[in-house]
Amino acid sequence: MKKILIINGPNLNLLGNREDDIYGKDSLDKIKSDCEKKGIEKKLEIIFFQSNNEGEIIDKIHEVNDKFDGLIINPAAFTHSSIAILDSLRAINKPKIEIHLSNIYSREEYRKKSITSEGVHGLICGFGGNSYLLGIEAICKLIYK
Repeated sequence: MKKILIINGPNLNLLGNREDDIYGKDSLDKIKSDCEKKGIEKKLEIIFFQSNNEGEIIDKIHEVNDKFDGLIINPAAFTHSSIAILDSLRAINKPKIEIHLSNIYSREEYRKKSITSEGVHGLICGFGGNSYLLGIEAICKLIYK
């Protein structure tokens, strides 16, 4: 069974309790459960990780080459600022998809630039919790091509 890591960045632990007009009403636990169900359907083991700490996220990305078959990442606010996360993504030679709950291109000007997307194979945004499920579909296409 292929193993996929899903990394969730800062403040995503607050989903369901913050700005639901932007991020929706689903909690991260609900999204995790939906992803695990999709993983069973696709014969994938889904490992979820969330951190508000940039260094912890980078350390987890460093594990991908040795422990996982692919990476889905929602870097959250680090999307727009973290060259360190970009560099760690570039060091990974496995399939990588960046996702966002909201459409970052219809938000504030400073959110319209994704630094981290330069280090992944593709970007999915604007579909709420379904962005995660679409990310799983996309990573399957890359893994099983």
